[in-house]
Amino acid sequence: MITIVDYGAGNLRSVANAIEALGRQAQVVEDARGLRGSSAIILPGVGAFGDGMEGLRKRDLVEALTEEVVGKGTPFLGICLGMQLLATEGLENGRHEGLGWIPGTVRRMEPSDKRCKVPHMGWNDLDIRRPGRLFAGFDEPPVFYFVHSYYFDPAAEAAEAVTSTVRHGLILPATLEHNNICAVQFHPEKSQKAGLTVLENFLKLA
Repeated sequence: MITIVDYGAGNLRSVANAIEALGRQAQVVEDARGLRGSSAIILPGVGAFGDGMEGLRKRDLVEALTEEVVGKGTPFLGICLGMQLLATEGLENGRHEGLGWIPGTVRRMEPSDKRCKVPHMGWNDLDIRRPGRLFAGFDEPPVFYFVHSYYFDPAAEAAEAVTSTVRHGLILPATLEHNNICAVQFHPEKSQKAGLTVLENFLKLA
């Protein structure tokens, strides 16, 4: 069973629909008990970093997720805010502690090219640094749909986790892979065929 975590950050149904379109079953859970027995865990989300962490804490999901993902090695995919919450801390509306699974800081985008608006919204191609598991089957650089104002800035020791980048007035991580943990800044559930391929590649880990 593929588990989608509901921590009050929205966008759950479209992710579940995409998983079901690939012929897999998905369940949406909002408590620690629902994580048990998952073959893979997806943490989607939109919104602010601090609110996302507060939603996880209120549902007692921080320790439970860490046990399942870091402790047991359950395949994990973070989407958009779900990727950012992997960081050590986020600087959106103050300083907030993150899950800390991949060292880094979530910062506001400040493009050097003022023609690049914030939030970054729309379709962009990626610069794939290393193939990783999410990009199997792509013959050319894929294009995905982004909506975000903040980005994951990895610490030096986590630089190898970045498998692709995107350019929007600055170069920022688009995907991360570290052991059983995968994450994408874009929205695969809104990225048509390319997005479904990324989700399918992730589900092969389950």
